Parts: sequence; C-alpha cells; structure tokens
Amino acid sequence: MTAHFAFDNSYARLPSSFYARIKPTPVSGPHLIKLNRNLATQLGLDPDELATPAGVEILAGRRVPDGAEPIATAYAGHQFGNFVPQLGDGRAILLGELIDRDGTRRDVQLKGAGRTPFSRGGDGRAALGPVLREYLVSEAMAALGIPTTRALAAVTTGDEVMRATPLPGAVLTRVASSHIRIGSFQFFAARRDVDAVRALADHAITRHYPEAAGAARPYLAFLEGVIARQARLIAQWLLVGFIHGVMNTDNMSIAGETIDYGPCAFMDAYDPATVFSSIDQFGRYAYANQPGIAQWNLTRLAECLLPLLADDQNEAIEQAQEALSAFAERFNDAYLGGLRRKLGLLSERENDLELAQDLLNRMAAGEADFTLTFRRLCDAAAGPEGDAAARSLFADPASYDAWAERWRLRLVEEPQEGSARRASMQRVNPAFIPRNHRVEAVIEAAVEKQDFAPFEELLTVLSKPYEDQAGFASYAEPPARDGRVYRTFCGT
Repeated sequence: MTAHFAFDNSYARLPSSFYARIKPTPVSGPHLIKLNRNLATQLGLDPDELATPAGVEILAGRRVPDGAEPIATAYAGHQFGNFVPQLGDGRAILLGELIDRDGTRRDVQLKGAGRTPFSRGGDGRAALGPVLREYLVSEAMAALGIPTTRALAAVTTGDEVMRATPLPGAVLTRVASSHIRIGSFQFFAARRDVDAVRALADHAITRHYPEAAGAARPYLAFLEGVIARQARLIAQWLLVGFIHGVMNTDNMSIAGETIDYGPCAFMDAYDPATVFSSIDQFGRYAYANQPGIAQWNLTRLAECLLPLLADDQNEAIEQAQEALSAFAERFNDAYLGGLRRKLGLLSERENDLELAQDLLNRMAAGEADFTLTFRRLCDAAAGPEGDAAARSLFADPASYDAWAERWRLRLVEEPQEGSARRASMQRVNPAFIPRNHRVEAVIEAAVEKQDFAPFEELLTVLSKPYEDQAGFASYAEPPARDGRVYRTFCGT
C-alpha cells in the first residue's frame, strides 16, 4: 500500500498561463533521511506509509501519487533590484494541495525534483547541503513561532549534482500555505494581463484573506492584509536575529510566511550591518535593511494591483500609497512590542525604544552575542545576581553595567515578581537557534561522511528553542572567533 494524498488542487484549476504541467524527473536510488511525522499527521497523511519504499519514491519524485497534478508555477521578480520578467519554479514542482486537520489548505511541493520549463539552463536539482539547511532552519523557525514554510521530508536521490564539485543530490518536500509570491503578480502585470492579475488576486483572497472579500474595496483590503502580515513577519525576524539573505520579490510570500531559505543565517555577535549571503555583495539584504526592503517589495505588489484598485490611476495610486504608509507603523509597533517583551516590560513607557536601542548599540560596540545576551537577561531580570553572565558577553562589561542600571529603574515600574518575569522572558528569548557553524558542521558530516546523527541531534535541540536543555547546553554557545561562518550560499 502506498501513501494516500487527498489532493484538492485549486491552483491547478487556474488558467494554464499560471503554470506549466510537468512531472518530476525520476531519480535512481531514493533513500529517506528524515520524515516529519508530526507534520505528516497534521496533513492527514499516514507517516508509516510515507516511510515505506513506495512512499519514499513519492517524496523523491520517482512516483506521482494518485490525485496529484504536478505543476511548476510561473512568476517574475526583482532580483537585487533588477527586474526579471520570467523566473518561475526552476527546480520545484508542486504536487498538489491538501486540507489539513485544522481545515487549512496547504501546498505540497518537491524542491529539487528536476528541470522545468522555467529552469533557465539549470539542472533542476538540489544538493544535500541546502536541503538539510532548509529543513533545519524552517523547522527551527516554526518552533520559534515564526510563520514559515515547513519541511515534511528530506531524501537523498542516489544521484550526484554538479556545483563547484560533484555533490550528493537530495529532494526536500516542502509544505506551505501557498507558494504565491509578489513575483507571481509581477509576472502578469509585466504582460499587462489585468484579467490574470485579477484572477490571481481573487484566488489569493479566497485562500488567504477571506475577510477582504466582503470589504467595500476587496483588492485594497487584500493589499492592506499582505502589508500587515509582512510587517509583523519582518519584526519577528529581527527579534530573533534572522537574516533571510535574498529578499527578492519572488522570495516573498503573500501569505506572510518565511519562504525560500537559501543563504539565510542567524546572527551571532550583534551587528545591524550583518550580511551572510555570498551573492549579496553590497549588503542590500543586510539584517537592518530588511524592513525597508520589505516595504520596497510591497510597493512592487501595489503597482501590480493598481488597475484593480480604481479606474482612475491617480485615485488608485493614492489608495496604494495610503496602504503602504501603514507599513512603518505596523512594523514599529510589532518590533517595539517584541523588544519590550524581550526586556521583561509588560507596560508601555515613552522611552522604552530608546532603552532597547541603547542596549543594542552597546551590544554592537561590545560584540555581544545577540541570542545569548537576551537569554541571559532573563536571569538578570530576576535579580542583580544574574548580571555576571550577561555582562561577561560584552568586550567592556562596564558598558553593560551602565545600561543595566537604567533597565532596573524601568523594571521597578513593572508589576511582575522576579521569577515570573524570568519565566515570561524565557518564553520569548530563545536559548537555541540554528547557529551557522552548527548547521555547517551538520552539512559537512552528512556530505563527507554520510553521517546524519549530527543532523538528528541538532534538529532535536531546535525543536524546543525556549527550553533549557541541560544535556545540550553547548548548542546555546556562540562559536569561537575563529569558528565563525561568515558566508552562506544558494543551492543553485
């Protein structure tokens, strides 16, 4: 018996210009690395059936399950600010959509499934390293409570892919609320196909923003909804030190999920100018630039929607500008609210942002680790005896002392007792993130030695990021200076 997928494929019912029908290219020897059994159950799938040889063949693209309608979706996009009118799924194939146990429609996509009409000369395959990175980081983001695509499974293919050197091939089965991107709208807008833009917007409203359907101006309400979700998402990224690395418009989901984990990473020492991506040579997508880039990308979405907002272009532009102007306030509210919670502040005071920014400035000057500083503040918030661990992270501990004195005066205004404050702060300040040197070590063990035990262990740690895990305490530590990883790479 093979795994049963109860597909209901709404995107494949859209006009044929939205996608290309293409089956995955078979691989020679699929082998299961990891199956996300909890996610499989949530999707209404039988994890035991998925783990059988027949199930693994589905996860590798060697067998197409009943009810699947494999497609590669079309989209365009601004890549590092330069518009490319046709991109599309060059190495990903959408098998279909499932309704999960909560009634949410979810895409099931194979990443690394072979060439498509959008491959632009690429091989359509994925190497093992990027598949493991996306599995680890996307599942870590989910455990952190940040909207994200999910990893259902990772398999090796038995075939090599050529990058700088031959590498073992792999396929990631990715699950998303949808794979509709800002670039999906740009694809049709660039062709002046207003009917297709409208059809895509109607589909997105039905799927992701049903409340917009009943609004006086549905397409404006849709735009406002996307802006609100993206503002909150980017704030969540910054609050955990996450850097996407390639925030092109084709890598921004209109569902408000983190998507397309390529050269992504989490900061170690705090520096707002941090860049990891090997292809981001000018720092366009640096940590601190992400809110501005998100608003720039959303402006491109608004441009696509102008013909739907009003018949008069000036009126449409005015509506779009008003919607876009809300981004900054929504982002700032989400970001400051998150900073308050990270510092143990439940009430609001006028100088809270200045207090938080002062800490960040001192962290940058003192090369303090972002994640560990906030985690150790949880103990410091319970009483001054907890200061020693936090201050030790600063090159000049006296800099921490000067800030902590101000912080304690602010905490006096809060109603919580020390132990309760510590507990509430620990719920928002993770102890464990997928530190880049750990991820690279996992990839090296898998690629060079076919050893997946480090992958399994790191995945276990990351599944409970807010819990102290005594047996894995070393995973909370930042790398030694000579062990830092400064560059990450795309998988193509």
